[in-house]
Amino acid sequence: MIQVFDEKVFVLETAHTTYAFRVLDTGHLEHLYYGRKLHVAEANDVAPLTEKFAFAPGNTNAYDGEHKAFTLEDVRLEMSSYGKGDIREPFIEVVHADGSSTSDFLFENAVVEKGKEPFQTLPGSYDETGKVETLRVILKDAQYDLAVELHYYVYEDCDVISRSAKLINTGKESVSIRRLMSTQLDFDMPGYVFTTFHGAWAREMQRDDVLVSSGKYVNSSYTGTSSNRANPFCMLHPTQTTEDTGECYGFNLIYSGNHMEAVDVNSFGKTRFLSGINPQSFAYEAAPGEMFEAPEAVMTFSYQGYNGMSRCMHRFVREHIVRGEWKKKNRPVLLNSWEAAYFDINEHKLLNLAKAGKELGIELFVMDDGWFGNRNDDTSSLGDWDVNLKKLPGGVKGLCEKIRELGLDFGIWVEPEMVNVNSKLYEAHPDWVMEIPGKPHSEGRNQRILDLTNVQVQDFIIEKMTEVFSQADISYVKWDMNRTVTDYYAPSLPPARQGEVAHRYVMGLYRCMEELTKRFPHILFEGCSAGGNRFDLGILSYFPQIWASDDTDALCRSSIQTGYSYGYPMSTVTAHVSACPNHQTLRTTPLETRFNVAAFGVLGYECNFCDMKKEDLAAIKAQIELYKQWREVLQWGEFYRGRSFREGNLTEWTCVAEDGKKAVGFLMQKLVVPNTRFHSYFPKGLIGEQQYHFYNRELKYDVRNFGDLVNTVSPIHLKQDSLLLDVIAKFVKMDGETEDVTAYGDTLMYGGVHLKQSFGGTGYNEEVRYFQDFSSRIYFMEQVYN
Repeated sequence: MIQVFDEKVFVLETAHTTYAFRVLDTGHLEHLYYGRKLHVAEANDVAPLTEKFAFAPGNTNAYDGEHKAFTLEDVRLEMSSYGKGDIREPFIEVVHADGSSTSDFLFENAVVEKGKEPFQTLPGSYDETGKVETLRVILKDAQYDLAVELHYYVYEDCDVISRSAKLINTGKESVSIRRLMSTQLDFDMPGYVFTTFHGAWAREMQRDDVLVSSGKYVNSSYTGTSSNRANPFCMLHPTQTTEDTGECYGFNLIYSGNHMEAVDVNSFGKTRFLSGINPQSFAYEAAPGEMFEAPEAVMTFSYQGYNGMSRCMHRFVREHIVRGEWKKKNRPVLLNSWEAAYFDINEHKLLNLAKAGKELGIELFVMDDGWFGNRNDDTSSLGDWDVNLKKLPGGVKGLCEKIRELGLDFGIWVEPEMVNVNSKLYEAHPDWVMEIPGKPHSEGRNQRILDLTNVQVQDFIIEKMTEVFSQADISYVKWDMNRTVTDYYAPSLPPARQGEVAHRYVMGLYRCMEELTKRFPHILFEGCSAGGNRFDLGILSYFPQIWASDDTDALCRSSIQTGYSYGYPMSTVTAHVSACPNHQTLRTTPLETRFNVAAFGVLGYECNFCDMKKEDLAAIKAQIELYKQWREVLQWGEFYRGRSFREGNLTEWTCVAEDGKKAVGFLMQKLVVPNTRFHSYFPKGLIGEQQYHFYNRELKYDVRNFGDLVNTVSPIHLKQDSLLLDVIAKFVKMDGETEDVTAYGDTLMYGGVHLKQSFGGTGYNEEVRYFQDFSSRIYFMEQVYN
C-alpha cells in the first residue's frame, strides 16, 4: 500500500515492512525509514523519524543562503548528486553541454498508480495479480532542463519494494550521463556488515562479510556480465544477525551487465547504500527529447535473519521475475553429454548414452558442444551454426527423432553471442565483432564476442537461432557465454559513444532473448556463462533456470549452492551429478553425496553411463526414482539454511513444502573428526504443533570401504584389492543405519534429531552411521495424521 500525506510525505507498506520519505523545504527528498512495519495514519506519525537541524556542521556547505541550518552532506537522501554540498557516492552524475557536472534535482510532483508499466529497454519485474502499486516521483533540475523520475514498486505479499530511475532530457542540448543508479538507501548509523558473494570460475558465490564503520566498500563487476567475481545480490545487516534472528536487508539488480553496489560511511556516521550500473567507463549520451532507463533494483527487509530475508527474495523471484510456461512447471531430470564426451561426439555415441539414461529414468537428453561446423575443439566454428553431418548423418532432426523414439525429450547447446576467428562467420563479417580496428585483441577461450550493439548482429542471432531451434522437436536449450569482455569497442558506434558499449550490449542481448523466448515458448531455456558468470535476475526474466557452476564437485557445490540460496530460489539453480575423480578438482566424493547435493537444485546428470559399474547404475536409478517422488518439495519448497562449512564441519539444509506437510533435510560432513561420533540434525520451517514421521533412506555400503578391518569379522583372510575381495563385495554389503522416529515439529526443530552414532573406530553394525569424509544424508519428514 502507498500512502501520501500533505502531498509531501510518502509511506510505502508491505505485509511486514514500512518505507518512508518526505519532501524537504528545499525540494530535496529526505529518506526517513525502511524496516519493520510501523503504524502510520497521518503525516505527524513520521515526525519522530525526521532529522532536526539548527546549525550546519563546521567545514561543510549549505545548500543555499536561505537554508543554512543543514548541509546535504549530513542528510539522509532518496537520491543524490554532486555540486550542492553532498560529497558522498552520488546517485546521478551528468556532464552538461557547458562542461559542468553539478546537478540539482528538486521535487516537482508525484503520482500513485495501480499496476506496473513495463520498461522500454530492459526487463523488469511484473505482476499477474493486479495488486502491485507504483509511486512515480518527478524531480527537475531547472538550471539544465532535465527531469528524473524515481519509480517505486510495492509487492506487498513478498515484502519487496523495488526501485528504478529514468532521466529525461527536456532541454535543448545533449548531456552525457556518467551514472544513473537504481536505488539509494541512506541510514543514520554506521557499523553495518556488508555481505557480498565473490568468487571465480568453478568457485562462485563465496560469501564474504565486511564491517563498514567508515570509508567506502564496493562490490562491482567490469566483465561485461554480472560476473562470477561479484554477484549483484548482497545484504546489509547488524553484526548480531544470524540465519534466523536479527535484521537483514537484501538487495539485487535486474541486470546482466557491469554493476556496482557500494556502501559509503561518511564523516558524520551516516551509511549510504547504492546499487546500479557500474559507472566505470560508462558515458551515455542523451540528446534533447531522449530518455535513459536505469535497471530495476530489488529491496527486501526481514527481522527474522538471513533465512527470513531469503524467503522474501525467493517468493519474489518465483512470482515476479520468472515467467512463461516453465514458471511453475516441474523441471525434467536431464543427462548432458559434455563430461561424458566433450567435443568427441557422434550419433552412435550419443544414442548409446541416451539409451543408458532412459533405462535409469532420465527424462531429457542434452547434446552439448561439438555438433556444428568443424567443432572438434574450442578453436573453431563458433558462429557457424550448421550441423556437422559427419558426426550426425541425419542432422539434428535425425538424432532428435531417434532420441524421442526412446521416450526422451531432446535438448541442444548453443553459444550465440560468440565467434571464433577460425569460422566462416568471422571471415564474412569481421566488422560484427567487438574489437578495436587495427589494434591487437585479447582472447578468451579462443573466441571473440559479437557486437550486440549492432542491430544487424542481433537480427542474425535471432534468425540463425530460430533456424537451429526449428530444425527439430527441441524441448530444451542451454545458452552459453564462455568469456568476459576485454576490449570495450563496438565498430557500429562512433568513437564519441564508445562509453555506451557495455550497456548497449546488454540491451541487445535482451532483445535477442525476448524475441526467441516469444518464438519458442515451449522450450525450457537454461542460462549459462562458463557456469555462474551471468547468474542474475535479468537472465531469469527470460530463462527460468541457470547453470550455477561448471564445478560439479559435491563439496564445492555445497558451498556454491548455499551462496546462491541467499538470494535465489533453488528452482532457478541447476545442479548435476558427475563422475569421480571430479573433472574440476580430481576429488572423489561418495555417489550418494553427489546426488544429495544436486537434488536440492534442479537435478541432472553429466557422466558416462555407458562406462559405469552396475552397482553405480543401480544406485543412480534409485536416486532418480526417489527424486521424482520428492521433486515438488525440492524444486518448489521453502528453502532454509542451517549450519554451514563457513562456521564448522557440517552443512545443513531443509526444504519444506508450501503447506508444511512434507520436508526434505540434508546434512553433510566435510572431514571426519576422530572419536566424534554424535551429530544432530535440526530441521527448520516445520509446523510446530504437527507430528512428523522422520526417516532416512535404507542404504548398504561396500565392504571394501572398510579396508583391512573386514578381516576382524571375516572367517578367512581377505587381501585388499584382491580378486576374492572383489567377488565377495558383489554379494556382501554392510547395512547402513536406520533413522525412524515420530515427533512434533517443534521437538524436531528446537531439540534436533539426535542421530545414530557415526563410526568412531570401536565397532560397526546396523546401529552405526557410516559417515566418512564428504559423507552426507538426506532425511524425509511427513506429517502424521491420527
